[in-house]
Amino acid sequence: MKNLISLLLAAILGGLAAVGINRYLAGNEITGTTISVGNDSNHTSAQQPGQAQAQFAKLSVPPEQQIDFTRAAEVTLNAVVHVKSAYQYDRYYNPFYDFFWGYRQPSPQPVIQAGSGVIISEDGYIVTNNHVIDKAEEVEVALNDKRTYKAKFIGVDKTTDLALLKIDEKDLPYIMYGNSDEVKVGEWVLAVGNPFNLASTVTAGIVSAKGRDINIIPDQFKIESFIQTDAAVNPGNSGGALVNSAGELIGINTAIASNTGSYTGYSFAIPVNIVKKIVADLREFGSVQRAFLGISIRNLDQKLAQESGLTKPQGVHVSGINENSAADEAGMKEGDVIVRINDVALDNVAALQEQVAQHRPGDRILVTIVRKGKESVLPVVLRNREGTTDLMKSPVRENVSVLGAVFEPLQEDDMKRLGIDCGVKIAQLKGGKLLGAGIREGFIITKIDRKKIFSAEDVTAALENKKGGVLIEGVYPNGMKGYYGFGL
Repeated sequence: MKNLISLLLAAILGGLAAVGINRYLAGNEITGTTISVGNDSNHTSAQQPGQAQAQFAKLSVPPEQQIDFTRAAEVTLNAVVHVKSAYQYDRYYNPFYDFFWGYRQPSPQPVIQAGSGVIISEDGYIVTNNHVIDKAEEVEVALNDKRTYKAKFIGVDKTTDLALLKIDEKDLPYIMYGNSDEVKVGEWVLAVGNPFNLASTVTAGIVSAKGRDINIIPDQFKIESFIQTDAAVNPGNSGGALVNSAGELIGINTAIASNTGSYTGYSFAIPVNIVKKIVADLREFGSVQRAFLGISIRNLDQKLAQESGLTKPQGVHVSGINENSAADEAGMKEGDVIVRINDVALDNVAALQEQVAQHRPGDRILVTIVRKGKESVLPVVLRNREGTTDLMKSPVRENVSVLGAVFEPLQEDDMKRLGIDCGVKIAQLKGGKLLGAGIREGFIITKIDRKKIFSAEDVTAALENKKGGVLIEGVYPNGMKGYYGFGL
C-alpha cells in the first residue's frame, strides 16, 4: 500500500510539473521570422504574443511579393502580331525562254517566311526583325484577334537586324517602351511570339546576361549587344516581344544559340533602347542616323588592363583614333580605356556600341576614360560616317510590291561621270524580282524595255499592268554595264 501511494504521489507531482513548465513557456513570446508559401489554412504566417509555434513553417514568398505574369501577358498578347512574308524563288528560272521563244518553263515557286512583330503605336507601326521580311515582295500581318492586313515597308536597318512596318488601322493595342539600360541580370522576363506558327505563345525566364555579341549579323557596321535570356524562343519568335514583369517592352527577340535549330537554353534580344532610336530615325528621316566615335576598339584582358593602370579588365581599349573624328576632336588618345559613357559602365565592346547606337550625329555624350591610371571625362560630339554632324534626310522612293527595291534619284555629277542622260539608282534591295534576276544594290536603271527611265515613278509606270518578260538595261557606279531579264 505504501508503494502504491508513493507511485501515485510521484505521478501527481510529475503532472503538475509538466503543466507548470508548459504554462511558463507559453507565457513567453518566441520571436522569429516565418516565411510562408500559398494559403495553407494550417499555417499562420505571423505569431501572436503569448503563443508558441510547435511546427515548422513552409518556405514561401508572401502573396504581395510573388511574381505574377498574368497582367504582363494580358497587356502584351494582343500587341504581338504574326508576320508572314513571301517572295519568288526563281534561281533557275530564265524569262528569256518566254520572251524570245515562247517556251514555257515552270513558274517560280513562292517562298513563305513567318515570324513575329510588335505593335508600338496605336496607329499601326510594327517592329520586327529584318531577317523576317528580308527579300519579301509582300508582307501580311495577322493580329491576335485574327484580323489580317497587308503591311507597308517603312524602312530597315541591317546593322541591327530591325525593320519597321505599318498597317492602316487605328486604336490598336500596343506595348509601352521600357528601359533596357535598367534591366538587371536575374530579372524575370516574358518572351511573346508565334513559334512554329503557334499564335500568341508566352514563355518565361530570367535575364542571363547583357551585352552579348554572338556574331550573327552579316554587316561591317553591325551592332550586337544582345540581352541573353533562358526564356524559350524558337523559329517564329523572331521579331517578337521580350517584356518585363510590368509588361514593358525591353527587347525584340532575334536569335537562339542552338546546334539543332530549336531552343536549347539560350535566346537573344535586341535592347529596346536601340529599337527606340532606330524606329524614331526610320519614321522621321526614312533612314538610320548612325553616330560614330571614330575609333578602333577591343576588349580588355588582364595584361592589357594592368598596362593601362587598371586593377581589373573592365572597359574598352582604344587601339586607334581616326583623324578629325569625334574622338580625335575631343582629345582621346590611342591607349586610353573607355570605362563609361554618360552614367553607364562598360564591360566590353558590345556595351560601348550599344550606348553609342542610341545617339545621332551631333549629340553630345560624356566619355569617361582612364589614361595612365588617371580617370577623366571627355565631352564628345558624335559624327556621322562622313565625319560631319549633319542629319541626312533620305530621298528614297519605294516600289517594294513589284521589285522589292528602294530607289533614289541620280546626282548630276554621277550622270556626267558615267556618260548617261537618264536613270534611277537602286539604293536598297529587299528581295523580289530585281534581286532574283541578279541585280545588285547601286545599279542604275537607265531603260526598261528600251524606254528611258528618269525616276522611280517611271519604273512603276513601265511595269504597271505588264505581263511576260521584262528587259532592264543600266550601269553600275564603276561603269560596268548590265542587262537583266525577268518575267512578270
